[in-house]
Amino acid sequence: MPEPAKKKATYEDLYSVPESMIGEIINGELVVTPRPAPIHMNVASILGGEIMPPYRFGRGGPGGWIILGETEIMFGEDLLVPDIAGWRRERFPGWPKENWISVPPDWVCEILSPSTASKDRVKKMRTYADHRVEYAWIVDPREKTLEVFRLKAGEWVRLNAFAEYDKMRAEPFQEIEIDLVNLWTEGS
Repeated sequence: MPEPAKKKATYEDLYSVPESMIGEIINGELVVTPRPAPIHMNVASILGGEIMPPYRFGRGGPGGWIILGETEIMFGEDLLVPDIAGWRRERFPGWPKENWISVPPDWVCEILSPSTASKDRVKKMRTYADHRVEYAWIVDPREKTLEVFRLKAGEWVRLNAFAEYDKMRAEPFQEIEIDLVNLWTEGS
């Protein structure tokens, strides 16, 4: 006897997710994960702090971007919450009345944790590609690495990878130098 078809998750299903967790809808399935650990949030905060002044405000950089952390983004029927996302200002849809933004970002950054690494690398990256997100960065705080990807002909191409104490300039934020040593916590 065949299994009954699973009901596709909807935005209303997210209201049942405890506040201590993050809910996403991936391929029609409600996926619930713990809120990021401090090592993860350290990377997100510092990386956002490096990118925000020159790209959001034009301080020491070109400006022209909206950069947001842990924002709900609707990708068709899926709803993902990248650790950091950025839109070129001319593509940003404005501040919605809903909790989510309905226009895919130009750049996403996923910070891996042991419980989310495969979901971030496979399912979420596939959704980002399907919705033509142009750039993706994958950061692994435990391995102290940052990988830079660009979407070309619907496929992710790794442009570069950096590790530990590298200083990097990477698309789409190549005008600034980011010293990776600042991302890592002692003992991580």
